Amino acid sequence: MEISAIYHRPDSEMAYLVNEDLFQIRLKTKHNDLKKVELLYGDPYGTKVNEKDQSEWAHDVLAMERKFQSEYHDYWIANIKVPTNRLQYAFHLVGNDDSEYLYDDRKVVKYTDEAIQKLTCFRMPYLHQIDRIKTPDWVKKTVWYQIFPERFANGDPQNDPQGTLPWGSVAPTRENFFGGDLRGITQKLDYLKDLGINGIYLCPIFTASSNHKYDTIDYFNIDPSFGTKEDFKELVDQAHARGMRIMLDAVFNHMGDFSMQWQDVVKNGKKSRFANWFHIKKFPVSYKKTTNNEFATDITYEVFANTPHMPKINTANPEVIDYLLNIATYWIKQFDIDAWRLDVANEIDHHFWQKFYQATHAIKPDFYVVGEVWHSAQEWVGHDEFDAAMNYPYTESLIQGTVSQEITLKEMVSMLNEQLMLYRDQTNQVMLNSLDTHDTVRLLRLCKENKDLARQALVLMFLQPGSPCIYYGTEVGMTGGFDPDNRRCMIWDSTKQDHKMFQFVQKLIAFRKENAQLLSKGEIQWRKVDDVHKVVEIERRINKQKVKAIFNFGQDKITVDEDVLPAIEQNFENGNLQSQGMVIYQE
Repeated sequence: MEISAIYHRPDSEMAYLVNEDLFQIRLKTKHNDLKKVELLYGDPYGTKVNEKDQSEWAHDVLAMERKFQSEYHDYWIANIKVPTNRLQYAFHLVGNDDSEYLYDDRKVVKYTDEAIQKLTCFRMPYLHQIDRIKTPDWVKKTVWYQIFPERFANGDPQNDPQGTLPWGSVAPTRENFFGGDLRGITQKLDYLKDLGINGIYLCPIFTASSNHKYDTIDYFNIDPSFGTKEDFKELVDQAHARGMRIMLDAVFNHMGDFSMQWQDVVKNGKKSRFANWFHIKKFPVSYKKTTNNEFATDITYEVFANTPHMPKINTANPEVIDYLLNIATYWIKQFDIDAWRLDVANEIDHHFWQKFYQATHAIKPDFYVVGEVWHSAQEWVGHDEFDAAMNYPYTESLIQGTVSQEITLKEMVSMLNEQLMLYRDQTNQVMLNSLDTHDTVRLLRLCKENKDLARQALVLMFLQPGSPCIYYGTEVGMTGGFDPDNRRCMIWDSTKQDHKMFQFVQKLIAFRKENAQLLSKGEIQWRKVDDVHKVVEIERRINKQKVKAIFNFGQDKITVDEDVLPAIEQNFENGNLQSQGMVIYQE
């Protein structure tokens, strides 16, 4: 037995309250090293006296299940009820070599009856419901649609900025404008409802100088080229009337250099009342231009990604904290938004995000906060800062295993399982899953314009825990490379839309919503992962309900032996699954 590989951490994603009654315990061990794990658990004050008048711990024993496996690790899981709200526990480990050990809070020792009585158990002194991670239930039933407002629809030509180009007339750049606005989105709500969307995620809509709006000038106003606050109120109200939630994008890591606060610093230097609102190393603030106008050298202040036009905000400053929290709560109170997506969230201090979470949820307890974190988000989702993160590590693994095939299918599943074990169940259920966004190459381009492959990837993502998100235009076959090519004008010309793709995505969304409980909360099992024939079989199950899907990512035809009608299929006929085929069965 590889004792050094055994790992557990109490009061974390490895030991936590799942709901009011259920407590989950996880143990990580070396892959295929143990054949059995038992959980010894009980009340720390639960003792009995034997005939020798010595205290003996009264405990229960429960066999743990090996629920997840990766290339290097096995994850054993047990769900228990804790009626006294106090818990102490240890692990009885049995290796493939029949060696037996006890693992507790301080040691690993040989398993004996005497050793059990000398355990120094892991402890959860009292299980406070207020400390339980709670995530909004509505998100588990939501399919998001991300919109880059400047490129979705032009509903009011009167607010077009100077130099606006005819819709889709040229390739997108980082400087050109096509007139997309809020009224355009409102006018297309019935289109989105018909598609099945019940959550709209908007890239920034506040006053800014760029077409992407991540260089905020005024957080309290809608960018004039997008419309007015009245237009936004109409959008939210009309969306809510159709059962759709609204998520706004907040850029609190940095401001645009045309903001009033930064311009005051440029003008007044140290004497500016906003001098401490930023991270300034030297006055006067300055930088040296490079051939690429977006970046610079010798910058005398902290910025986002070497971009001198985006000075970083000092979120430890009490004045700044109050200012940003006023922004966060204003759009909830005045317009009833349902969620914030937080840009560059990993570069802002935890102290601020804790205050942000408290302020937003005090107004709307089921508010959804999702942070942009491209790596492990454990430190944010485990401490009431975010409900979830943009699940890039998870969805990138899906892409690498199925689309680019730069890793094997077994490696993909290994990476997915490791990612799931980073978070509590209730967090995994609301992670934001996207195969492409405004920051990435579009899915169809990643698939080298192969729409069968794109549909396979979409279906596999929709079967995962988490809330799926579609980037605007994917449903009609839009493609595009890196930014800014991934921000093309939405295709509204019916003759240029892929109606087969639309109908497929429409059906997939309906399937996801119909099975929301199962696909968000149910068990996930990889029944088959075959790297020789490139075949994957995945099963999701909750109670007596089951969904089973089979994917053929290889070239050879495979036979599927099922006697029920498929819920969704592609390249499947007479029980034969062709190359780039898939089939989903629902029970």
